[in-house]
Amino acid sequence: MATGLWILIVIVVVLIAVVAIMAARRRRTAALRERFGPEYDRAVGAREGQRAAEADLRDRERQRARLDIKPLSEAARVRYTEEWRIIQQDFVDQPEEATNAGYDLVNRVMAERGYPMQDFDARADLVSVDHPDVVDNYRVAHGIHERARQHQASTEDLREALLRYRSLFEDLLRPDGREAVPAGQAVPEPRRPVSDPALSDRPVTDEPVGDGPVSGRPARSQRATDVEDQR
Repeated sequence: MATGLWILIVIVVVLIAVVAIMAARRRRTAALRERFGPEYDRAVGAREGQRAAEADLRDRERQRARLDIKPLSEAARVRYTEEWRIIQQDFVDQPEEATNAGYDLVNRVMAERGYPMQDFDARADLVSVDHPDVVDNYRVAHGIHERARQHQASTEDLREALLRYRSLFEDLLRPDGREAVPAGQAVPEPRRPVSDPALSDRPVTDEPVGDGPVSGRPARSQRATDVEDQR
């Protein structure tokens, strides 16, 4: 066989291999985008390029696969839903204490389901595998919680944090393969002393006060923030 023909065969084989590799890479990218949604774009922005971001997301999947994440029992879902209802009622008179209680309740639910609780960032990464649509709410709420501990969060910030915690809380209560379990009525507006000008300038609303939309999409997530329209 002529040398030129062998060279042509080798080139064709190499081209086929390259095309196959590129097609496999595109399939992996599409699968990660489908699974992680807005979290995929966040990971790409936080990492040095798409390849590093996808390696990070695949590592999250591997870590999640090693965990035994269990759904809650029906009794636990009922108990936690009632606790959340009380927290929302308490927000009227004690917004900071109620938001702290919401933070603690979300953590208790996560621990009971089997998520490791030692490190927040690692925990959020694992949550992103199962709850990619609301993990950004969890991060923003945590940031507000940290500011509140330093007494640097307004009442409106606290209400936003509770709304964002609620979006993850409802997802955590959801039986596998079912819709999120509603956690109660809308978060009420807190009582505000008339003498406090910082709180009397404008009413508390559902509009997020942090940067960006609640769910990471152009419009606010109906489940995560616009809780009044749910009911």
